[in-house]
Amino acid sequence: MTNKIVVGSYNQAKINAVASIFKDFHIKSQDAPSHVASQPFSDQETIQGAINRAKYCQNSNKGAIGIGLEGGVMRLKNQLFLCNWGALVDQEEQLYIAGGARVPVPEKVAEALEKGEELGTVMRRYTGELNVSQNAGAIGVFTNNMLSRQAMFEHVVIQLKGQYEIKNQISW
Repeated sequence: MTNKIVVGSYNQAKINAVASIFKDFHIKSQDAPSHVASQPFSDQETIQGAINRAKYCQNSNKGAIGIGLEGGVMRLKNQLFLCNWGALVDQEEQLYIAGGARVPVPEKVAEALEKGEELGTVMRRYTGELNVSQNAGAIGVFTNNMLSRQAMFEHVVIQLKGQYEIKNQISW
């Protein structure tokens, strides 16, 4: 079993989330293309972005585990929700996926997103904070800092790690 993980992002919240769950692993980060829109607008698109990042990291770092974490929004009836997905690709190219918390997007933010703006840009305008995505994230703002972006991604990474570990313990 490898002890090297490559995270497909330089975003500190994502890197810290992986490092806090995979404590005994060497964590490296690199830029990894998502090959989806800069503002994913569905679960499927957000999942695909996470998968693409994880595969890219694993393929460009043989012997390592690749992890991709992607945030987006998805529509349920007439409401936009934040959605967050993660993917892990192991040394045998086995894929694991997991999703995170869902929080309604306030109407004014949703309107700006539907006009084509990216969530990070909208959040900077509404909060006045330059690096919202590196810190609490939109989920932190929308939950009054009860849940940070890092903590939300930690939940996703816990699910990925659990799937990876059980696969190596049990033959399904």
